Amino acid sequence: MKIFSGIQPTGKKHLGNYIGAIRQYVEGQEQGDPAIYCIVDLHAITVPWDPTVLRTNVHDTTAILIAAGLDPDRCILFRQSDVRQHTELCWLLSAVTAHGDLNRMHQFKDKSERQRELVSAGLFLYPVLQAADVLAYKADTVPVGEDQRQHVELMREIARRFNDRFGETLVEPELRIPEVGARIMDLQHPRNKMATTGGSAHGTVYVLDEPAAINKKLKSAVTDSGSEVRRDGEGKEGIANLIEILSVVRDTDMDSIERQFEGAGYGDFKGAVAEAIVEYLSPTRERYEELRPDEHALEAALAAGAEKARAIASETLAEVRGAMGIGQG
Repeated sequence: MKIFSGIQPTGKKHLGNYIGAIRQYVEGQEQGDPAIYCIVDLHAITVPWDPTVLRTNVHDTTAILIAAGLDPDRCILFRQSDVRQHTELCWLLSAVTAHGDLNRMHQFKDKSERQRELVSAGLFLYPVLQAADVLAYKADTVPVGEDQRQHVELMREIARRFNDRFGETLVEPELRIPEVGARIMDLQHPRNKMATTGGSAHGTVYVLDEPAAINKKLKSAVTDSGSEVRRDGEGKEGIANLIEILSVVRDTDMDSIERQFEGAGYGDFKGAVAEAIVEYLSPTRERYEELRPDEHALEAALAAGAEKARAIASETLAEVRGAMGIGQG
């Protein structure tokens, strides 16, 4: 089974990224043949960006992924822009992608509404490049968060349309969303997803936060006026979010969490959640501090991964070009 997933190099990674994506990547190393993970710097330039910050963010993201447990010798980890087959396949797939489908993409609507100046064509074509990312490797499974469901459905449609017209060439990937932890919410605004951009400073727990910062954010997490640690009921979004986080971090079910903290009150519960998160993230934070200064090693890992990725993607591109009548016969 081939696994593919891409991750944005956008600033610091938060707990939602870690639970919803990064931990799936690490688990996928044991399941994928191969497991392929891409830092999508080309996607990052569909909205305003700073070139120096982008390069820094790529190195930050690479170090976090390796610190979390990704082993470049056991998976394929690379930078998207180092494999030019992605952009060529994007253009070829745009010929079989309906304009109306792209118009309906929620992410394009949301992001374009936030742009004060240029709404780029790249932002509109974002889902086609994302389809190219996955289809170039004939991936069977795409581990992503709930917010990417619409994009995976579109890439499946693009693959079907291509195969109907040109013959069986591309693989329709299956979506994989974690049963628990797919949507970790902002601690201050528990109806909103935890986010690097647009989230609240005190409601976002970052992977690299020091223990004191994590404790402070959990202590001030918004709850309701009650005292019962349970996830059902009016206004229980904040407590439900904390229960879900703790269930993932402890690798236990949410019913067990509710039983354990029955009658405990919110203060004790928040303290337990904070302690568990600190313990959960500390190994990654400490390993990151060791890895991040050596940018030559990070670049070497990305370069080695890109070479492996190009070998796979180039075969798919040759098939696609031949099927479409592009280039020499």
